[in-house]
Amino acid sequence: MKRKVLLILIIIILISACACSRRSSTYTDETKKIAVCTSFYAMYDFSKKIGGDKINLINLVPSGIEPHDWEPSPKDIANLEKADVLIYNGAGMEGWIDKVINSLSNKKIIVVETSKKINLLQNEDSDEDLKYDPHVWLNPLNAKIQMEAIKDAFIKADPSNKDYYEKNFLENSAKLDELDKEYKNAVLSFKSKDIVVSHKAFGYLCSTYGLNQVAIEGMSADVEPTPSKMAEIVKFAKDNKVKYIFFEELISPKVAQVIANESGAETAVLNPFEGLNEEDIKKGKDYFSVMKENLEILKTALQ
Repeated sequence: MKRKVLLILIIIILISACACSRRSSTYTDETKKIAVCTSFYAMYDFSKKIGGDKINLINLVPSGIEPHDWEPSPKDIANLEKADVLIYNGAGMEGWIDKVINSLSNKKIIVVETSKKINLLQNEDSDEDLKYDPHVWLNPLNAKIQMEAIKDAFIKADPSNKDYYEKNFLENSAKLDELDKEYKNAVLSFKSKDIVVSHKAFGYLCSTYGLNQVAIEGMSADVEPTPSKMAEIVKFAKDNKVKYIFFEELISPKVAQVIANESGAETAVLNPFEGLNEEDIKKGKDYFSVMKENLEILKTALQ
């Protein structure tokens, strides 16, 4: 009888141990997909394009939230503790990243700074702590470098699906080359090269395609400009016959609307693709569709 009870106890312990092992794994039990966390929507979209149905993907920043000042919650940290791969932009975009990475007990996580191989533009007008524009992905050729870094990370975490990740990267790489050509061809017909934007997020877009960015405010998207700065922008818009004052969909258009009213311009969205709201996500918008929408409004404003 004692032997029978002992045998039952051993079986229970073994079953419990197996269950715990499965729960602690960063793979899903049924699919064995790698678990991936991304820092904000652009990285989420790029990772989805490369990883497809081979990854379980979590975007840390909720939809509709401006990511610059976002901080991870305990739930986000818990997700990172179970993740195989963390994808982030770098270049100063995620102020929380170093602190969080250093705090993780998950030392097996593959951490990818996708902007690492990109030559960063120095922003001479910014404070020292905002030295670089982090919005590197607004140059499609930079986006290609970022997707390649993501592809390499997925292959490292999941070498059995290397061909799948390589195929997805090559397909998206071709689309990025085509998008770059569309922008280059379009700017040839632009009569004006000046764009007035709500915050200084378009340095890479402007540098790549020969445009001049005039920002109402610097890298901080939610800082109110001073009256003198407002007057300066209004004067610039009038003197240069600016047709549109651009704002971002995750930021209040109030300041842009005031400047537009004072200068006789209109307002329109120019999307830096930091995040999308739920409605746009449901519509299936992605990097390519947003960048093409941006190009169409630039054509309207500058041709």
